[in-house]
Amino acid sequence: MNSNLAERLAAARRMSGLSLQELSDRMENAVSRQAIHQFEQGKTKPEADTLLTLAKALGVRLDYFYRTTAIQLDKIEYRKKQKLTKAEEIAIHEKAKDVLERYFELENLTDAHLDFENPLGTSLIHNSEGIEKAAERLRDIWQLGMKPIPSVIEMLEEKGIKVLEINASESFQGLCAEANGHLTVVINQNDDDVRKRFTAIHELAHILLIFAEGIDNERFCHRFAAALLFPRQSVIEVFSSKRKKIALAELLQVKAYYGISIQATLMRLRDLDIITDATYKEFIIWMNKVGYRKNEPGVYKGVEKALRFSQLLYRAAVEEIISLSKAASLGNQSLTEFRRTLAGINNTKA
Repeated sequence: MNSNLAERLAAARRMSGLSLQELSDRMENAVSRQAIHQFEQGKTKPEADTLLTLAKALGVRLDYFYRTTAIQLDKIEYRKKQKLTKAEEIAIHEKAKDVLERYFELENLTDAHLDFENPLGTSLIHNSEGIEKAAERLRDIWQLGMKPIPSVIEMLEEKGIKVLEINASESFQGLCAEANGHLTVVINQNDDDVRKRFTAIHELAHILLIFAEGIDNERFCHRFAAALLFPRQSVIEVFSSKRKKIALAELLQVKAYYGISIQATLMRLRDLDIITDATYKEFIIWMNKVGYRKNEPGVYKGVEKALRFSQLLYRAAVEEIISLSKAASLGNQSLTEFRRTLAGINNTKA
């Protein structure tokens, strides 16, 4: 059996999060666990109809098994990785690789590569003030001013970072990695836009910042995300330098305007000593009591969505750089589905 086909079959199963037995059960034991194992080991080759059944059970197109682009994820940094099971972690990696394979191929076909350059250099972060200054410096270099960032994902894509949205459980929020030497941020497509904004910048912090030994990287990446979303100068302008009490209405306004959660704003106020630790804890206890910790109120009307891949795909198809069938394959759709998408007609399948 072709070794690439065997590897692709195993990768598709890992991407689905299924064990050998679970995959067999999904096909109502039409293909046994032992047979699937033999396929993945390259010891036997599935017949065409069996491979089609496997593709359907695994939720992939048949051409997935014949791709040859190899993606290697390195220097992986997670946000809250500890909640993930090993199977979930593997599935996330395989889903990211699947999108990246098609992404890199599309960039090669359209000659549309973007390279990211770290604007902050190699200076070490030693403390909280270093985080604040790094966020302020980045806003200055990227000419963001003090106003809200309209779209964090669009900003990262324009700078040369590939942003992928994948379907995952609520245990996963985000990761960053190097994929064949290119920087990638992966976020959960099921999160709301406020969380996507925070997670994307948290992962950007892992990419940009170098921390001194002994620093709590996760906590400082959180602070960087909050500082970039809601800069210190703006915080003081909105809340003043010292407050004894904070109204929920104020926090709702900030969420709607800056796209930062109420809880992150409260932590921001505490970190900048605008409110005391006691005031912060009192508000958090109240939020927990009324159920706002899990179901936070307020609406952010901005949109956070990774668009660069689809923009390249549609342009390549319309300008006939690639055929419609090739575009459909890269978009992980049938030709009919892609034609409808290109025409702006909603499909039942995303």
